[in-house]
Amino acid sequence: MFDSCNVKNFYHNKALTSPYPRSQVERTHVPADKVDWLTEWKDYQPVEYTAVSILAGPQWADPQVSDKSFSPKFNERDGEVERTSWNGLYVVENGRPRNPAGRTGLTGRGLLGRWGPNHAADPVVTRWKRDRSGNKIPHPVTGKNILQFVAIKRRDCGEWAIPGGMVDPGEKISATLKREFGEEALNSLQKSPEEKAELEKQLQRLFSQEHFVVYRGYVDDPRNTDNAWMETEAVNYHDETGETMDNLPLEAGDDAGMVKWVDISEQLKLYANHSYFVKLVTEKRGAHWSEEPGPECHE
Repeated sequence: MFDSCNVKNFYHNKALTSPYPRSQVERTHVPADKVDWLTEWKDYQPVEYTAVSILAGPQWADPQVSDKSFSPKFNERDGEVERTSWNGLYVVENGRPRNPAGRTGLTGRGLLGRWGPNHAADPVVTRWKRDRSGNKIPHPVTGKNILQFVAIKRRDCGEWAIPGGMVDPGEKISATLKREFGEEALNSLQKSPEEKAELEKQLQRLFSQEHFVVYRGYVDDPRNTDNAWMETEAVNYHDETGETMDNLPLEAGDDAGMVKWVDISEQLKLYANHSYFVKLVTEKRGAHWSEEPGPECHE
């Protein structure tokens, strides 16, 4: 369970699941009381796994730590590569970073390109659900207005998710947020030069509207290992009137199988930590989340 009042101290769950994504590799089972590195576990023998696609050395991935030409500067900006963590300093043991959220039952990098933090950006684009007359639709039980967000169905696992992606070396997160939303939710990569120019104008309008950072930090992702993990900055861009998004027709592209507006509620089952991110958005916007009253955070 996530504690929305203490985001740094949640217990990772999806990072312990087997088999590891896109493989038949089974993680070493890690009991709940053995996840924390501070808990002694002398017999801990995690499985070592790095996907063949990563070992092939794509441009966006690190070499193996054993590569003599590779001397990464962990816990700092390393040239164009950001190796700092949103969660503060992480331990480096035998030349390998250690997952700040605890043991995962798997060493190596799995499907992740970077040793240590792999930085992503997640744009949560929202609008109010409205009836045909343009009036906001309240939930029949709570009376709170229903918020919708743009969701994609991931091709790799079939789960619904925020249309985010990886921050390129040297890229500003604000640029990643806009680029990934365009590629995944608007299929910008397949547009003509004229269509791209018009799309860029509309995207600029959307991404210059009111927004706030929802979350920065570790992501409970099924691809995480003891030595490589996902971190993200999730930002909510809210189209209050809905007019801007009316000019941006949704079209799945890149890694997305489908894209659509989804009503936000606690019934949502989303990829990685994404349900948690949209929950924080509803709290901030005073929108409907649950029919059952629960604790809320106050700044």
